[in-house]
Amino acid sequence: MILFGLVVTAVLYLRGWLRSRADASGGIPPWRAACCLAGLASIGIASASPLAHCDAGSLTVHMVQHLLLQAVAPPLIFFGEPLRALGRGLPPRAGIALDRPALCWLAATVTLMGWHVPALFTLALHSHAWHAFEHLSFLATGLLFWWPVVRPWPVDPTGAGWSTVLYLFLATLPCDVLSGFLVFSDRVAYPVYLSARPGAAVLGDQQCAGALMWTVVTVVYLAAGAILSMRLLTPSVPQGEVA
Repeated sequence: MILFGLVVTAVLYLRGWLRSRADASGGIPPWRAACCLAGLASIGIASASPLAHCDAGSLTVHMVQHLLLQAVAPPLIFFGEPLRALGRGLPPRAGIALDRPALCWLAATVTLMGWHVPALFTLALHSHAWHAFEHLSFLATGLLFWWPVVRPWPVDPTGAGWSTVLYLFLATLPCDVLSGFLVFSDRVAYPVYLSARPGAAVLGDQQCAGALMWTVVTVVYLAAGAILSMRLLTPSVPQGEVA
């Protein structure tokens, strides 16, 4: 069902993208279409590939899924201007309603920290329904988090300012706390994995997962902040002064 939904979404997106090419403005550039398809592929890898069947035995694999759903797929999808390609699926007011950085930050942070509480983490591993809901919540709050950063159509992309750079920096702090705990803790945080492997292997897997999260989040958020800072520092040239 997940693969079917992703394929249908990709087909509809490509159809809308091809139609947009006939617009007077030239439509959506091919690189944006490639980004959106890559984002959809990331969701497929996290939720409907052999990787999705390995998370019960490895925290590192579980962490890869979470990172794909919350830190990789959302910005790639938004770069593809999906609402524009899908025929302006949301009215402009809906985009403005989603542009609430504090709400977006809080939703993503609560989801990240909440699902890594041992009790909820174990519940998701033991229940297919809760596991699916966990993945859906990571993807949904990931899309919500990246909305004010990428500011996809129909939101004006010029509205992002220095507050967005601060927004990205603050978002790294909860990840740093969780990653640091997983990396430097000498105890197994999720005993559910002990049934499959010895304690030393589980602890090593936990440290690897924490290091992976620390690295990916830092690189992705730092890159986004650097790109945004460069745009803000580059003076815009008024149209009347363009030769």
